[in-house]
Amino acid sequence: MIKANHKKILLTVMLTVFCLFVQAQNDISSPYSKYGYGLPSNITSGAYDAMGKVGYAMQNPHLINFKNPASYVAFDSLSFIADAAFSIYSSTLKTSDISQKSTYARPGYLTIGLPVTRHWRMSAGILPFSNLGYNIADTRVANDVTVNYSYQGDGGLMQLYWGNAFRICKGLSIGLNVSYLFGRLDYTKSAEFDGSNFFNTMVDNTTLVDGIYLSGGLQYFANIKNKHRLGFGIVYENSAYIWTKQTTFTYNYTGTGANISLNDTVHNMESPDHMQTPQSLGGGISYQYKDKWLVSADVTWQNWAHYYLNGQDNGNLQNAITVSAGLQFIPNSMSTNYLNKIRFRAGFRYTTGQIYISDRAIKDFSVAVGLGFPLKMYNNNPSLGFMFEYGQMGTLADGLLKENYFRFSVHFTLQEKWYQRVKLE
Repeated sequence: MIKANHKKILLTVMLTVFCLFVQAQNDISSPYSKYGYGLPSNITSGAYDAMGKVGYAMQNPHLINFKNPASYVAFDSLSFIADAAFSIYSSTLKTSDISQKSTYARPGYLTIGLPVTRHWRMSAGILPFSNLGYNIADTRVANDVTVNYSYQGDGGLMQLYWGNAFRICKGLSIGLNVSYLFGRLDYTKSAEFDGSNFFNTMVDNTTLVDGIYLSGGLQYFANIKNKHRLGFGIVYENSAYIWTKQTTFTYNYTGTGANISLNDTVHNMESPDHMQTPQSLGGGISYQYKDKWLVSADVTWQNWAHYYLNGQDNGNLQNAITVSAGLQFIPNSMSTNYLNKIRFRAGFRYTTGQIYISDRAIKDFSVAVGLGFPLKMYNNNPSLGFMFEYGQMGTLADGLLKENYFRFSVHFTLQEKWYQRVKLE
């Protein structure tokens, strides 16, 4: 009865988190998110997030590594795994004169993993794919008339994936994630004139995104003298053509703020189009010594120069390379002293940046630290993890913006002996 109630609690928690994902609002505030489909989320599982977001050559029977679908073969043949995360973000935008701070919270991801056959494992989940949110104001004077310009963006994309992994032979596995991208991207531009002799103008552009893209991976692991383990991984994501539906409203109005009075709709257009996502190729290597030290490094290349959305110019986008590395240390996983079982994690991530403004690449660098706490309850082996990340994006040179950001994340992993039968005596 206790185990049955435990499963009901797990199902309730998973459904609750899924509803939070569907209803979550995007509260980021970054002008750099106006390029492409927003700022990529680059989410990995909580444990690997604290290791610089590595994952191409990572494989663990107690974790769901959706960065490389080939890793699912590590799932225990009798276990069901559920993993969920929640994050709090804080960022400060700076120019040479002023700064602006924003804080918001949102679900991180929700994933599950389970065995199917002896050589086949499966995973599914939902996670953010990109974030869009900014509010830019500009005032100009022409012919003694003051014009207040406003540029706003809101929305983002979500990723719902279904992954399968197959063991080819000892140490070698392949996997495939089929992902459904969905969401909306809202862009609004307005021009408001001082005085009552002019009509103000606003252009509201909304793009609905709906489509499928694929991610394939391969991993190989080799044990050396039962103490050392080397791992290699590679992942390819295709350049997918995603269907979009764009709706554009252009209208005149009077008043400002909450006192707007619509005068006339000048233009109303709805048209189907498509978005071409950038393809990417990544590879990684890992080294593990017993169950004590784990070190990993990844390199990723993305061709953002070929990104396309509804015919919009991608002149501010370029190909980007990302490097990440991290480590994990466990004092003694078999010790009776609980403190010796705690996972200590750290890592860094650097990207050359896909955004190119004023002849400068908008680079992004971050460092992270984290702790993992193994737990024990009923007939499962859950764990609780915490991660703190600090990063910098952009520069103050040439009148650009610099963004300092912090992220605190909590993730919970539950491994349940889902298929174990109880023997009655």
